Amino acid sequence: MTLMKTLVAGFIAAFLALAPLTALAEEDKANVVASFSILGDMVENVVGDHASVTNIVGPDADAHVYNPSVADARAVADADVVFVNGLGFETWSDTLISESGTDADVFVATDGIKPLKVDGEIDPHAWNSLKNGKTYVRNIAAAMSKAMPEHADAFNANAEAYIAKLEALDAKTHEQLDRLPAERRTVVTAHDAFGYLADAYGLTFLAPVGIDTEAEPSAKELAALIEQLKGEGVAALFVENITSPALVKQISDETGIEIGGRLYSDALSERGGPATSYQAMFEHNLGALMSALGESAGS
Repeated sequence: MTLMKTLVAGFIAAFLALAPLTALAEEDKANVVASFSILGDMVENVVGDHASVTNIVGPDADAHVYNPSVADARAVADADVVFVNGLGFETWSDTLISESGTDADVFVATDGIKPLKVDGEIDPHAWNSLKNGKTYVRNIAAAMSKAMPEHADAFNANAEAYIAKLEALDAKTHEQLDRLPAERRTVVTAHDAFGYLADAYGLTFLAPVGIDTEAEPSAKELAALIEQLKGEGVAALFVENITSPALVKQISDETGIEIGGRLYSDALSERGGPATSYQAMFEHNLGALMSALGESAGS
């Protein structure tokens, strides 16, 4: 990771030296940069028409293994406000921000959220609980109100309206998932991204890869997981939009457990897909879980 950061830093510094920074396109409209697409959608819901939002890691892209580009460095350099997830999610963000030379205010969207741990490591995927999602939104509104106090009333009103929608979706999620019997609450995904969803809604997620998609399971670890799944009666397997389906397909082939569909974990879908917003992502994942688990349970 140190070598990657060194290369990124040199790459960014060399190209920034060749081109001057551009001014804001509109004096009264802030440039806001979000580190990845899910966070960017939350920011857009809060800022409304008062800011232009750019995402570093876009839809269907994996932030764990992302390498920032010159365009990313320019976006950060020109930004008035930068939002990152924190909790170790963006291993590249500190280098990108420092080497861009930006004067932007940088805010961590997960402030105040109690992190979960996976195998002793902090799990950064906090947005997979809607309760945490509301904290993200409040943090965004507070940060934008600090950066643009003249629009604080609008940011807070947008945030409260958005939070009301998330609360309704949270109630719906509980109502549906609470109906599942205990033996239909364990599923397998490609990497460990759903700990907060599991904790919030009483599910169990197993994965051959930990919280970082850069890691790969050893043959011994994968064999042990497959043996565990054969004995535990797992309800369904799911592929993810940001990871190769190969591991999940191998598990399916060796255990006979059917693949229940695709879950969106770390990124939204491209335009035209089923998860183009944070709310749509959660709705899609809930539907996929209920379809696979409920159908398997005979409901």
